[in-house]
Amino acid sequence: LMPVVMSLDVMLARRKVRARDLAEKIGLSETQLSLLRNGKVKGVRFDTLAKLCLVLECRPGDLIDYDPDPADLGAGNP
Repeated sequence: LMPVVMSLDVMLARRKVRARDLAEKIGLSETQLSLLRNGKVKGVRFDTLAKLCLVLECRPGDLIDYDPDPADLGAGNP
C-alpha cells in the first residue's frame, strides 16, 4: 500500500466539479484521471499537479496526503 495518497475525490466533491470536466480541462483522459483518483499510479507529474491545483483552486497539499510508515526508508536503513 502506497503511503502517499491522492485525495482528489474529496476536492472534486468540495468544488462540485465532475471528473469528466476536470479531465478535459487539464488534458487527461478520463481513464488516466480515474487511475489517479483511485491511487492506481506510482506518481504524478508536477505539471499535472499544477493544472489540478489551478482548476480546483487549491494547493498540492490539499490533494496529497501521507500516511507515515517506517518501512518507507527500506530495510536496514536507520
